This record gives sequence, C-alpha cells and structure tokens, in this order.
Amino acid sequence: MIYAGIDLGGTTIKGALVTEAGEILCEKSIPTGGERPQREVVQDMANLVLELVAGQGMNIQDIASVGIGSPGAIDPVEGKVMFAANFADFKDVPMVSIMKETLPVPVYLENDANVAALGEAMFGAGNGSANAITITLGTGLGGGIIIDGKIFSGAFYGGGEMGHQVIVADGLPCTCGRKGCWEAYSAATALIRMGREKCVQHPDSKMYEEVQGDLRELNAKHVFDAADAGDVYAKEAIQEYAHYLAIGLGNTINVFQPEYLIIGGGPSAQGDKLLNPVKEELKKEVFGGVTKTQVVIAKLGNKAGVIGAAMLGKTREA
Repeated sequence: MIYAGIDLGGTTIKGALVTEAGEILCEKSIPTGGERPQREVVQDMANLVLELVAGQGMNIQDIASVGIGSPGAIDPVEGKVMFAANFADFKDVPMVSIMKETLPVPVYLENDANVAALGEAMFGAGNGSANAITITLGTGLGGGIIIDGKIFSGAFYGGGEMGHQVIVADGLPCTCGRKGCWEAYSAATALIRMGREKCVQHPDSKMYEEVQGDLRELNAKHVFDAADAGDVYAKEAIQEYAHYLAIGLGNTINVFQPEYLIIGGGPSAQGDKLLNPVKEELKKEVFGGVTKTQVVIAKLGNKAGVIGAAMLGKTREA
C-alpha cells in the first residue's frame, strides 16, 4: 500500500508518498504562506497530494490514506487544529473536512511532534519498536510518546509535552509560564546559554574564538567544537547540560520504561559526544541505577515528520 504524508511547517509544507515499509517514493516542498486564510493553506496541502500522486502516474484512489502532522493544539478525533501560534488564521480549523472535499480517501491529523516520534519508532532509531519515546532539542524541547505502536496523547490530546515537567523547583522561567521546566534547562538554547555564561565568566575560553568574540553567534556546535579543542569551560558547559538532560530522561524512563528513548534536534548531531556524558549522568537518575532502555540518536532527520504522518492511517486502522 501507498500512503501520503504531509508535514505542515511554519515555512514550508512537505509532502511525500510513502510505502508501508517507510520508503519515500517521491516528495516535494512548497511555501506555507501561513499569513493566508486557513482554507487556502489547507487547499494547498490537498493539491500537493494530488500533484505527488499524478507525478507517479497514479490516481488518488491508489492511496490508502493521507496523514497530516500539524503544529499546535490538535483534536485528532474531530480532525481539527484548535490553535497554531505561527499561523494568522489557525483557530478551530476543520482540516480533515477541508482536505476530504478534494481527496476522497481517509484523512488523519496529529500533532507534528507526535508524527515525527511515530516515524522514528517505526523506521528510524526505534527499529520498529512498539514502545518508544522521542524528544527533540531545539528552541524548545518537544516530545512524542509511542505505546503499543500508536501515538499516546492523553485523554484530551495534549499529552506528551515532555519539556514542561519541572526538574528544578522554582528554577529558571520557562516560556510556558512555569519555573524550572526541563525545556528551560535542556533545549538547545539552554546549552547556548550555558556556553555564553561560561564565556562571560572566563573570557579566555575558546568559545570566544569560535564566534570571533560575538557571543550572539554562539550555537551548540561551537560549544562542542571548543570542547574538542580542549576548552575546559566548554567541557563544563556540556557536563552541566548533560546533567539536566539526564534528569528529564531519567524521569521519562522511570515513568514509561520505553524500549527506546530517541534524541533528536540540533545537539543530537554530536552523537556520542552528547550521549556519553548523558549516559553517565543517567546512571544516577534511573530507578535502581540500571535501565534496559536504549538511549539513541534520531536517524530520520527532517523526514521523520512526513514519514510518520503517512503512517497515521496504517496505525489507526491496525
């Protein structure tokens, strides 16, 4: 069977036709234009599916289903985007209904972080596991939970907000309004903040050299590069970051005990340079000091969302 997946982003709409083995047959991206009325954006998504199908010499009826990964608060049962902050007119968007006006096949909708987690569990670092959790380290800290091969999002579809568990009581303010959230200490931006703080305290740090003295340009890779060059202060920043990241990972393992805990996002590109200190810290955080959960780096990159979206129909119908 062939499935269509749509990954709706703030800048681009990605579409793909995907086999049930997770192989992408064809893909294309178009500009989102999120400032436009909701119906125009959704119609572009439907038209993209038709274009992909026609490009393969197929009919829309040859597609088993269409899956959509969308940012924002999602009601997957009603097929609605209740709210999406980066779109001008995305409130109570009946996305599935609009799509089906053009596409006479089943259409499914989920949160974009959840579908990315599904893609990684089925065909990425999760190696087909039915129980895997993915966290993504970016501007924030996103997450997706897969239990028994299906997305778990709670009774009211807002579960899986991994980054908003408090790991430091009355700690740093988080964008959500709470204090001490995991996101405030373990998003990629947290490592950047820790690196900048070390630079201010130690102007001789090699991190300054990495950005030619402009700390506004500092990113996670600069911190790791400086550590590779022997900068003790960059190493301290990474160790601090690994400590907080491991606290949240330990909480997650203690609650869910997944087979795989998958880490994606910017800092994950460092591979073992990130994993090794995290795994050492994790020994202090998991119940009993030992875990069978495999903590691994995500494999699918920016294709996880469109592959996972395509698989929504396959998992919903199973």
